[in-house]
Amino acid sequence: MNLTLYGYEDHWVAVDCGMMIRQDLPNAPLQVPNLETPKALGIAPQALYITHGHEDHIGAVAWLWPHWQCPIYATPLAAGLLRLKFAEHQLSSAAIHVVEPGEALESGPFTLRYLAVPHSIPESCSLMVMAGRYRVLHSGDWKLDPEPIIGAPINQAQFKALAPVDLVVGDSTNAPIPGHSGSEGDVARALVETLAGCEGRVIVSCFASNLARVLAIGRAAYQCGRRISLMGRSMERMVGVARGLGYLDDFPAVVPAHDLGYLPPDEVVVIATGSQGEPRAALQRLAQGRHPHVDLQPGDNVIFSAKAIPGNERPIEQLKKRLQQLGVKLFDEFSHPQLHATGHPAQDEITRFYEWLTPSHLLPVHGESLHQQAHQQLAASLGIQAPLAPVNGDLIRFDQQGLHHEQHYPQPPCIVSQNSVVPHPGLESENSTLPRRGSLYLALPVTATQTGWTRVGRLMLDNTSASSFDEDSFSEWLDDQLAELHADTLADLRLGLQPRLIAWLAERLQHLPEVHLQIMASELPATMADE
Repeated sequence: MNLTLYGYEDHWVAVDCGMMIRQDLPNAPLQVPNLETPKALGIAPQALYITHGHEDHIGAVAWLWPHWQCPIYATPLAAGLLRLKFAEHQLSSAAIHVVEPGEALESGPFTLRYLAVPHSIPESCSLMVMAGRYRVLHSGDWKLDPEPIIGAPINQAQFKALAPVDLVVGDSTNAPIPGHSGSEGDVARALVETLAGCEGRVIVSCFASNLARVLAIGRAAYQCGRRISLMGRSMERMVGVARGLGYLDDFPAVVPAHDLGYLPPDEVVVIATGSQGEPRAALQRLAQGRHPHVDLQPGDNVIFSAKAIPGNERPIEQLKKRLQQLGVKLFDEFSHPQLHATGHPAQDEITRFYEWLTPSHLLPVHGESLHQQAHQQLAASLGIQAPLAPVNGDLIRFDQQGLHHEQHYPQPPCIVSQNSVVPHPGLESENSTLPRRGSLYLALPVTATQTGWTRVGRLMLDNTSASSFDEDSFSEWLDDQLAELHADTLADLRLGLQPRLIAWLAERLQHLPEVHLQIMASELPATMADE
């Protein structure tokens, strides 16, 4: 959820404040960061700095900012999206201040400078965080794209001028992947070539926030003599905000969805939400024949211009089966990988970036344990010290002796329910914040395989004040259960595993703790995936 707190001389600032979709819970509710730990430690940020406008970086701001009431700084697109969220929550947007890339801001002993980096949404920025003698680069989400479509390539000289930095808090998302991520320019040319060869209606599904991709689709449609239409509230909202900021000035005129029936199918391109198999998104309604304005016909085309997020593989496969039953031709990341490019750096880009910055230390974040470990190994090969792979709730000190793990604080999940933030169902306690029999928090990273589910990476277990047990035998038992259980979604897997987990603990412990299970989708490392 990308909420990071930086403290120096008892002054604190926050960077990003995102939310996550809990795929393992019914109806995929939203989870936001738990503020109990900073509250207990007396930590209240004096400013909130936003690196970019993705939901996993801004999605919880409107929920949590009322606890802080501090200034919020964001680039124009992220600020526009935040203002919409604040309006929905009936909050004044007076605290939201627009920052231009390159600008420096001060808060107490901190000086922070926004540095533009390419990513899959415009105006993504790294933050140069300076306090006292320390110089820390918070990378945010980035890549080295020579042709990003919207915005300029990275300013190499600007980042070289920062060297040497003491610490990089760095994006680990694609650290296991060798080589270089693709360019949006290459994707744009592939879209033109693909659309030129299509007959019938074309539906392109991508993330609404990837405005460079949306613009590339619009330009490709225009070159191929097709009209553009948008489907999905998030797509319409994002395009509206981007138009207001001048990012889509050469985007073709949009045909309202209710007028599509009047146009010949081979003159239409629809940009739709739903690339991740979301049950209420536009593409799902099209696949189920429930869209009020368009019926897909045999010979129509659906292009998935997005990679499957871990955990969404099976809903996406079900969506594709429905589309194939309609006689639709599919283009996806497997059959046509040239139609998508990731927004995160692969190993060659990370290496080049660190050669510019010459950092002495790395803290690998924004990824799961496998990604963090790959990032650590890459850093070690470059002579960068990276002793820690942090998990949520870690308090870490950085001083003249390097990085040190000070303390871990359990983070009971907070779920958005009926427009309020509440403890995860089952974690409430009527008379005390601590249950009498202790608590067991288990975060289980899994990945979908052809035969079922398998555990990936380390088991994250915190049995605060609960009776101890043999974690090795517990891990082996969990692996056996995953092999036995048949579930199409993470929510189904959780429903099947939780009662077995409670029964296993009941057999071995005198006092049964309060159990919270979180199942997270992960990715296989590149070497295992190839095998």
